[in-house]
Amino acid sequence: FDPLRMCTKFILCNFCYIFLCSFFYIEWYLNGNYLVIFVTIGIILPLSLLKNLGYLGYTSGFSLTCMVFFLSVVSVYTKYRGNVHNLYIIFEETKAKLHQSGVEYEAHGEDNDKCQAKYFVFNSRTAYTIPILAFAFVCHPEVLPIYSELKNRSRKRMQNVSNISIMGMLIMYLLAALFGYLTFYGEVEDELLHTYRKVYTFDTLLLMVRLAVLVAVTLTVPIVLFPIRTSLTTLLFPRRPFSWIRHFLIAVVILIFNNLLVIFVPTIKDIFGFIGASAATMLIFILPAAFYLRIVKKEPLRSPQKIGALIFLIVGIIFMFGSMTLILLDWIYNSSHSNQGHYF
Repeated sequence: FDPLRMCTKFILCNFCYIFLCSFFYIEWYLNGNYLVIFVTIGIILPLSLLKNLGYLGYTSGFSLTCMVFFLSVVSVYTKYRGNVHNLYIIFEETKAKLHQSGVEYEAHGEDNDKCQAKYFVFNSRTAYTIPILAFAFVCHPEVLPIYSELKNRSRKRMQNVSNISIMGMLIMYLLAALFGYLTFYGEVEDELLHTYRKVYTFDTLLLMVRLAVLVAVTLTVPIVLFPIRTSLTTLLFPRRPFSWIRHFLIAVVILIFNNLLVIFVPTIKDIFGFIGASAATMLIFILPAAFYLRIVKKEPLRSPQKIGALIFLIVGIIFMFGSMTLILLDWIYNSSHSNQGHYF
């Protein structure tokens, strides 16, 4: 049960606001919070009320096509990364204004150093890297609903589906991160398309990419909602027949809960980082290893399989507590510095 995965609507909130404000004046109905509510009621809720997951196959395929389009555009703009100097000019002008107002800032190094790719970068955001990656690959809740929709289903067939899906997502994540980094280097923001906006504010192709990402994220949310609702129904109403009223009410409650998170939690990085370090780590590292050690009796404790599972379990626990500690320290550090800024 991982309802926080649906907080990808942070992207929906921000990108929808940016996309619409490129064409219209800022009105009350263009507020990001209102947009999330409108899209939830008009698009996400109707798709979430479908009885079977198989009906969302077409929308899921179209969503994947939108993300391929996003990746293609990011790779194309990497060829024009010389324009990133415009971004540096914006940053320097902002720093100059802050300096004139008496606000202190930490100067960066040489510009040449900022335009050089590095194999490893360690800063305050490094603690979020692995948790966000773990969060991105948590597909476990969808396995059983997808398996139930397969024709001629078998464990081998489901394994092939999982392998192809995870490998495809790995390639897309890797290429998007690589091309984004080779375009902006150390100036990449938490959300990649926001970084492009600083250089190409009204670029038509990038507006189309934002629209494609909006469509992709919007069509993904109902798919994530299905296993959550199935788990709740199985847990709370195990022997009750199917009811459309219960089907509807569970979807509404989940969407309200997630909309509240989207509205009141400030950044997507905090949600993805913290949930990735806790829930995603449990699902990927700790629980599978613990179940294997507990359930499989035929293998001795000193067998290579159980030794590997034990190492996996220990590494997962260390990783979970270490990442959560670093993230909490980063929150405390940023909070203290933001409070100090009010005295200038």
